[in-house]
Amino acid sequence: MTDFKRYLITAALPYANGPIHIGHLAGCYLPADIYVRYQRAKKTDIKFICGTDEHGVAITIKAMKEGITPREVVDKYYPMIRDSFDQMGISFDIFSRTSKPVHHETARAFFKKLYDDGQFEERETEQFYDTEKKLFLADRYIIGTCPVCGNKNAYGDQCENCGSSLSPDELIDPRSALSDSKPVKKKTTHWFFSLQKFEPWLKEWINSKKDIWKNNVYGQCKSWLDNGLQSRSMTRDGEWGIKVPLPNAEGKVLYVWFDAPIGYISATKELLPDDWETYWKSEDTRLIHFIGKDNIVFHCIIFPAMLKAHGGFVLADNVPANEFLNIESDKVSTSRNWAVWVHEYLKDFPGQQDVLRYVLCANMPENKDNDFTWKDFQDRNNNELVAILGNFVNRTMVLMHKLTSGKVPFFHPELSDEKDKAIVTSLQENKRKIENALDNFHFRDALSALMDVAREGNKYMQERAPWLLSKTPEMLAAHQKEIDNCIHVCLQLTANLAIMSNPFLPFTARKICHMLKVVDRMLDWENAGSMHLVKPGYSLRPPELLFPKVDDVQVKAQIEKLEAGAANRKTQQRASNEKTDVSAEPVSKATGVGGHSRPLDSLIEDLKPALSDLKPEIEFDDFSKLDLRVGKIIAAEKVEKADKLLKLTIDIGLEKRTVVSGIAQHYKPEEIIGKYVTLVANLKPRKMRGIESNGMILMAENAGKLVFVSALNEISPGSTVR
Repeated sequence: MTDFKRYLITAALPYANGPIHIGHLAGCYLPADIYVRYQRAKKTDIKFICGTDEHGVAITIKAMKEGITPREVVDKYYPMIRDSFDQMGISFDIFSRTSKPVHHETARAFFKKLYDDGQFEERETEQFYDTEKKLFLADRYIIGTCPVCGNKNAYGDQCENCGSSLSPDELIDPRSALSDSKPVKKKTTHWFFSLQKFEPWLKEWINSKKDIWKNNVYGQCKSWLDNGLQSRSMTRDGEWGIKVPLPNAEGKVLYVWFDAPIGYISATKELLPDDWETYWKSEDTRLIHFIGKDNIVFHCIIFPAMLKAHGGFVLADNVPANEFLNIESDKVSTSRNWAVWVHEYLKDFPGQQDVLRYVLCANMPENKDNDFTWKDFQDRNNNELVAILGNFVNRTMVLMHKLTSGKVPFFHPELSDEKDKAIVTSLQENKRKIENALDNFHFRDALSALMDVAREGNKYMQERAPWLLSKTPEMLAAHQKEIDNCIHVCLQLTANLAIMSNPFLPFTARKICHMLKVVDRMLDWENAGSMHLVKPGYSLRPPELLFPKVDDVQVKAQIEKLEAGAANRKTQQRASNEKTDVSAEPVSKATGVGGHSRPLDSLIEDLKPALSDLKPEIEFDDFSKLDLRVGKIIAAEKVEKADKLLKLTIDIGLEKRTVVSGIAQHYKPEEIIGKYVTLVANLKPRKMRGIESNGMILMAENAGKLVFVSALNEISPGSTVR
């Protein structure tokens, strides 16, 4: 394995035609920031690169709709996006823009190098053209009657009524979404990148990542390569964008997906004008792209092929793409205004950035789409941040001021016992778990290990119960050394919590440092696990609550805001459709170099019904990790205020398990008592609606109906499924 001397971390460039939402954070920027903060704490030479993607036809369309120029569009949204990231603690080394001169120069030079090396093929093609607006139309901006279902407002890339994937030529009576006029076919010339020339090399390179990259990333790349690659146009007709650097290319700009990833390079140039090549062209640089799953093909196939064709650049060592984050069990949709906007959250929950960071990390869609709900937000804040982490730190600080005069007490080793040794061992073990998880991009596991430090601290304090040893002045005097030891250990754990929480909860880490009167350099990772972080005899500041509780009124207000926003958008769209102005923006599901990869989104969505069960191949060892057991349902009841959930009690032989299952809309509790099921018995416990679920029952879907996966004959509960 390469001995990397420096790390270059890129986060997908958000498209500058709207604010960012929590799906963006969970899908890309939060995991990237956690990873970068962890590496910085380890004193790694690391640079964190991002910026806004400001070109493409969607910007032009947005400008037309708002009656402003494309420059005014991007100038409006760039500061909004930048400030949201900054306030959420996303710690970029640079947050640039692709409209800057340094990017235009870099992208033009990159294109010209490939052109001079014969990597492009010039082709004349016919495309739809709006004679009123005097521009060529992207597929999304051509509408007509769907040949499959008859929907009169189908898009040129997809019918959103029946889900069929379309091309503009297939539409009946196509018309422009911009002017409602009938478009004409017009010849135009573009330059195509011969992607298929790099197919053998890409197959070999991506295959070398099979055991390194996440299954969803490798599987999508393999699918694309298995279907064969074709030449791809890297230019477009238009005025807003980077001019094609060729003498016969008037009115042509670079395809936004060609110029956007080059934005990583130009932003690094801007940050390090004299040293950027060290990070992009040295073999001992580790390049990692953090993206959403809708942009896998661009970062793992097209951009690497571009870099290979150019020569001299390092390639991505890893692309830990996340899946999508839904909201209240529905897909994020900017066109329907079904989103939680980050700038609005910051106003509604001032000073609570870490609460959102925590909840999004706990629900991070690492391997499959996950769901954000405001009830879960409340539960995780109140039952985990407040009741576990905040409670431990607060009790420690309060007891220190009450029982040891507000100073760090000395530790008396002669009174140390097995409990003291056990808490140190647990701390070291959780430190290793966090390191291993973060090194392998398992952010949820790392967060869980962090919370285990606080859980163990609460358990240790509860067992020591210094408040019981200090009920009277006489008792306090008699047990002062025992009390000192307990408070000393808890203060060292508190300091460790600051260090270990810093990648996840940076604002909280600094609050703890403030209370402990220590400088930020204590947050260096080399200090994690030490029990000598705060010095005996040192006076500390008064305690302050780390996290306020979230009440039902706040949750209700957020749900009502979400529903009202979606309803207002629906009303606006209905009115718009009646005027035949159907130029609404496409759905933006997660994140990417821009949120504008609509053709790929459409392809993925179209294929989902048919390919939802086709997942990347796994090794036998992966399957053997599953502990599948036969179980018998012996009790079932509805979960309060949860329409989809049943609480099941399942007999698996030696024990009885509580499992929360989303089958309430398919089965009544009374009709499944006595049913035999197959249970994943070694699934990590998870709280759902305040109930800890210990396992998952396997179900099959048949025409929308969920059916239990079970043996044909009754088998003793606890029997292993092989």
